[in-house]
Amino acid sequence: MVIVMARVICITNQKGGVGKTTTSVNLSYFLAKDKNRVLLVDLDPQGNATSGLGVQKTDLDASMTEVMLGAAALVDVVLQTSFKNFDLAPTTPQLANAEVEMAKMKQKFVVLKKALMSVQDNYDYIIIDSPPSLSLLTVNGMIASDYLILPVQTEFYALEGVAQLLESMAMVKKAMNPDLKLLGVLATMYDKRTSLSVEVLAEVKKYFKDKVFRTTIPRNVRVAEAPSHGVPVGDYDKFSKGAKAYRDFAREVEERTGR
Repeated sequence: MVIVMARVICITNQKGGVGKTTTSVNLSYFLAKDKNRVLLVDLDPQGNATSGLGVQKTDLDASMTEVMLGAAALVDVVLQTSFKNFDLAPTTPQLANAEVEMAKMKQKFVVLKKALMSVQDNYDYIIIDSPPSLSLLTVNGMIASDYLILPVQTEFYALEGVAQLLESMAMVKKAMNPDLKLLGVLATMYDKRTSLSVEVLAEVKKYFKDKVFRTTIPRNVRVAEAPSHGVPVGDYDKFSKGAKAYRDFAREVEERTGR
């Protein structure tokens, strides 16, 4: 029997409000719908992926905070979501305090990588929702991953900070994770009716060339509403433009990762 290790993908952008968590949740959902076993790791202290899947943070006995401090095994904090093949490693705002404690650890950069090794053969994909900053948590996410996905909002300043992020990726690749690859750049909040969106997408394609995913994620009220109902957009309104876009995006991710 051949054991296939999970593809580990970190969704990252140091800019907030680009659709990073929305992408993490909906990519995970549609990969699971396509019969992949998926674990979503909420590594953002804001915990929006956790609450966006209907989990009450106050009810959690343990979360990624304890995992990153070495006080709990990852397998002991993983929850089954209400969706088949889709598990969640939840987090709480205490993770921000844990990052301060992690800075004192000897192997502070590989805490997540070691934690994931214990569950990698249980999943086809592990998706990491990282914080909107180049923090110790984000670096842990990069070091633990095979691939990065960069969501970019098609508005002014879309490429602001991207150069710094790519520098960080290059440093991680050189020092700690030589196999790390940029899987692709995802244009989010795209509105083809506005010249600004069209121009920014053209600029992103000029910068990243074939790394830009064919799928663009539209501005869509259903995508924005779904987290308040504790479900991905594909469950909230499977016929919406946003759901269709994330379904197509998930298939592109499978294609690019050889699944």
